[in-house]
Amino acid sequence: MSNLLFNQSLVKVTIITTYLPSHSSPDESQYAFAYTVTIHNGSDFPVQLLSRHWIITDADNQVQEVRGDGVVGKQPIIQPQESFRYSSGAALTTPVGCMEGSYFMVVREPMEIDPQQLPTFQVPVPAFSLHTPMALN
Repeated sequence: MSNLLFNQSLVKVTIITTYLPSHSSPDESQYAFAYTVTIHNGSDFPVQLLSRHWIITDADNQVQEVRGDGVVGKQPIIQPQESFRYSSGAALTTPVGCMEGSYFMVVREPMEIDPQQLPTFQVPVPAFSLHTPMALN
């Protein structure tokens, strides 16, 4: 397969966030959030998510960076026209913040080749808000 035939913009990411009041302690400046990510492979080739990079910023401009293999302990292979969904969480010291980052993936074609030997591509995740229900009113 030629990389020229693969359009990485066909891999789309959508995110839904939720404030978790039962896991938060505002009096102690602890705010917990859950986020659910759906990665849709709109291409004609299977792709595999190898690693992630997140930048989490609170309202005081305190930044946390998270890098790691896969997501939630998996390096999923997403077949053409299919999606992978997972949920995770983040904690902030302020009621408002944001996350952004990227996934590093490979086209798994042909499947016999070790993914470490395949060229990677990056799927950027634009900034999304983490906020308590009343924080943005």
